[in-house]
Amino acid sequence: MALSLESIRVQHTLMVLQKLWKENLSRAELARRIGLSRSAISSIITELIEANLVSEMGFGSSTSVGGRKPELLRLRSEAVYVLAMELGAQHLRLGVLDLSCDLLFSLEVAHSIALGPQATYQRLQLLIADLLSQTGLSMGNIAMCGLSLAGPVDVATGRMVYPPNMPGWNDEAVAATVANRLGKPSFADNDANLAALAEANLGAFAGSSDLIYLKVSSGIGAGLFLRGKLYRGMRGGAGEIGHISINETGPKGRSGNPGSLEAYVSPKVIVEQLERWEIAFPAGQEIETLAELARNNDPRAVDLWLEFGRHLGVAVSSMLNLYNPAVLLIGGRMTSGEAWLRRGIEQEIEYRTLLINRQDVQLAFSSLGRDASLLGTGMMLIGELLTPTWLEHLYLCSSQSTLLNQSSIKGSINKDSIKGSSKRLSGQSVISTVPTSLEEPPTHSVTVPR
Repeated sequence: MALSLESIRVQHTLMVLQKLWKENLSRAELARRIGLSRSAISSIITELIEANLVSEMGFGSSTSVGGRKPELLRLRSEAVYVLAMELGAQHLRLGVLDLSCDLLFSLEVAHSIALGPQATYQRLQLLIADLLSQTGLSMGNIAMCGLSLAGPVDVATGRMVYPPNMPGWNDEAVAATVANRLGKPSFADNDANLAALAEANLGAFAGSSDLIYLKVSSGIGAGLFLRGKLYRGMRGGAGEIGHISINETGPKGRSGNPGSLEAYVSPKVIVEQLERWEIAFPAGQEIETLAELARNNDPRAVDLWLEFGRHLGVAVSSMLNLYNPAVLLIGGRMTSGEAWLRRGIEQEIEYRTLLINRQDVQLAFSSLGRDASLLGTGMMLIGELLTPTWLEHLYLCSSQSTLLNQSSIKGSINKDSIKGSSKRLSGQSVISTVPTSLEEPPTHSVTVPR
């Protein structure tokens, strides 16, 4: 089928935006890299400047002796913002990110996901209002919303499918419900998938085309970034490694599978051990308590962390033998015991993994830490905005956001004053993150009707 001139221009416009996402470039350099004439590039740039998505930022270095310095262009990261929401088993975390995927503000509160969808949606709406009021933004500045979920999401329907760590959420269309409540297009995906997306594009191993992210927290799941894109399987359930049996006659985990990995490595196991040892700990701080005991050379704590590492190593070895990735990253709350986990994992990898699958793999712990899922959610949303389906929406949001910033008393958000800051937001922690960068927009998860 022949492409129309309009669709061709849309594709060229997206190519320009994607190039400028990565670095500031001149019109001439954009023309050279994309393979268009300078007049065609100039026409696109004029349109993007009028849409407030691109601006001129001064002159760069000349490429020839005595040559004219090229005028550089930049993507206006402040043109629009996206809202990311992480729904964990025992917490909610929200973040506002700009078009460069800089996490400007984040907020976290304790919340049991077992309270169910309606209580969670209500809490989210209150937190969103609180967060936006402190940033000086409004929902008019938000182009899209995204959700990181601690369970499998059906990629065809957008509904959750019996998530073991989210009781009461089966068949819940989370993204669609949020879209209806907030009046914004919304997308959702599994938390480990989004963390893998972030690590593959923004982390220490950005650019790797074969990367696995193993999240070890209240539950255990893996995000598979293979051959340059997320692999979700037929329906979206790929990577549920926490429910793989490592002992077919062992105790049952949350999924009901005997001897599942989560039955051996989880905060629940830590709570049981600390109570057996008669060691008191603050509610929700069992992982940190065990890590502190290990740092103080408590042999029981050290042995338990090493045991966790060995159990994880059995599962990790299976993943290495199945997928042969270049990088395997470990993240999540349980990485508080990194030093001991690593020893146990490496021991099992050496014993159980074929040489061809272990020899060149890089085993590391997440460089993005607790921000991985929020950054991955931002990546998912920005990737959607930079597609033909949502380009017109991006133009509209940019124009609307600019008008709001011009009329707002608080004005547009000042990134320089935010970065590196730590504030309190209605009694909750607000944490900023470092700038990040983007590879080509990946494929994404669940879309919602506009």
